[in-house]
Amino acid sequence: MGASPARARGTVVVVGGGFAGVACAKQLARHGVQVRLLDRHDYNQFQPLLYQVATAQVATTDVARPLRAMFPKRHPVQVSMALVTAVDPVAKTVTSADGITFTGDFLVLAMGTEPNFFDTPGAEEHAFPLYSVDDAERLRSRLLTVFEDAHRNSSLIDRGAMNFVIVGAGATGVETAGALADAIDHLIPARVRDPKLGRAEIHLVDPAPVVLAPFSERAHAYAQRVLEQRGVKLELGVKVDEVGPDRVKLSDGREILTRTVVWAGGIKAAELAARSGLPQAHSGRLEIGADLAVPAFPGVYAVGDVANTLAPDGSPFPQLGSVALQAGRCAANNILADIDGQPRSTFHYRDKGIMAMVGRNAAIAEVGPRRRELHGPLAYASWLGVHAWLLSGYRERVNALGAWAWDYVAKTRSSAFINRPDATHIDWGE
Repeated sequence: MGASPARARGTVVVVGGGFAGVACAKQLARHGVQVRLLDRHDYNQFQPLLYQVATAQVATTDVARPLRAMFPKRHPVQVSMALVTAVDPVAKTVTSADGITFTGDFLVLAMGTEPNFFDTPGAEEHAFPLYSVDDAERLRSRLLTVFEDAHRNSSLIDRGAMNFVIVGAGATGVETAGALADAIDHLIPARVRDPKLGRAEIHLVDPAPVVLAPFSERAHAYAQRVLEQRGVKLELGVKVDEVGPDRVKLSDGREILTRTVVWAGGIKAAELAARSGLPQAHSGRLEIGADLAVPAFPGVYAVGDVANTLAPDGSPFPQLGSVALQAGRCAANNILADIDGQPRSTFHYRDKGIMAMVGRNAAIAEVGPRRRELHGPLAYASWLGVHAWLLSGYRERVNALGAWAWDYVAKTRSSAFINRPDATHIDWGE
């Protein structure tokens, strides 16, 4: 009795259920390769919309989808919840926290990233990162809690209840600042009808002299103007030296009283990369070749944000979902080439541009390799269309479009509720 087609084509262990890992698994499965996909969660999250979960624009179910639901039954992908804690790149084996081992003919590492607090005192303990569904839900509950506390006791406003500090003026920080400003202007007045809460202050802090540094100078000026018009205080050219339970200390000596610090100040490769025994580059990313394989470790590939994927000029590609998707497919195709005894292909990124939402009716889009710029409502509509299309399922796309349309015409949000007690208790010393 002959072996099944899946077994005959080899087995692949993929660690990480993000953009790169899922794209790689799908491509392999379509060609009859048996895939075991491992992730600490049983869902795939659409990270570009996490700030909208945090500000209650969309629901958690609009950005998270069960991993098993992403693969047709006819495709041989086995999904297992596993917190991978060890990697043996020579044996192409990984081990989970409960001691279970998984081995394949090939190993694909796509673990993604985690927040980089740059050893800032107090940041890990007191700041709210925004890199997972769990992070977004915790931040949403904290944002709503400080409004409720200030509504109940207005004296808390003078103690920083209505001050919000966002660390990092990249895309995540700018989008969060814009969304929070919209929430303060539209959602909160309708929710509690308390004019005192209009005294909220949003501080966006970054050591760089501009916001959205990867974008053009025109985009810098546009984003800065929109944010300032919406009341965001830009603290540029300074950095956060310390995050305390009730304040942040800036490098210029000032302090801002606050109970809500959003950390969008940088990312680094997942901790597992450092324990993999593989060579690392900047921010702990794994060194790979132009074919996305790890040199000197046959059968091992690294893709997505955990990999130091280089452009032809030697600079690393930005850590974008589009890069991860294309890299995942390229790694899968090179594994298929390995199986068939064919030469591998070099990764070529098809640059479709970059986008950032600044707030209602305000966005920036630099489209295509020549970076044709769009600002304002047209870029806003383009951002909505592109991100709806990138969502992983039809239901998620419909729900997100519906939520955006409702949010545009109404002042209520169905997901604006407090459900994370681990983020809601604040010791005001009352």
